[in-house]
Amino acid sequence: MSQNPVNLAVRFLLELAMLFSLSYWGWVRHAGAWRYILVIGLPTLAGFLWGTFRKPGDKSASGKAPVPVPGWARLLLELALFGIGLWGLFDSGAATAAWIFGIVTLVHYLVSYDRIAWLLKR
Repeated sequence: MSQNPVNLAVRFLLELAMLFSLSYWGWVRHAGAWRYILVIGLPTLAGFLWGTFRKPGDKSASGKAPVPVPGWARLLLELALFGIGLWGLFDSGAATAAWIFGIVTLVHYLVSYDRIAWLLKR
């Protein structure tokens, strides 16, 4: 089920929403030079982590792993980044967006139970 094109599209949109939420938090919660550093730096760092530390053979990506990690570590990284994005939205005062993001993320991971089992199994 996790390889369903609709689920993969939702996953991609969730990744973009997570990156946006980090930028939004940096913009809303900071001022001056820090605002610009965080707006650019946080999503860049998150994108780097997301794309670099991968489980080899993960079909939800290209299957390539620049820095191979165990499945549990990849799952933990994903949950941490989505959790930070969720917190960023709540902390920025965008509670409705945070709830929507959180619920869609939860549903995505419930639907992707086969991928989660694969990540935890190996």
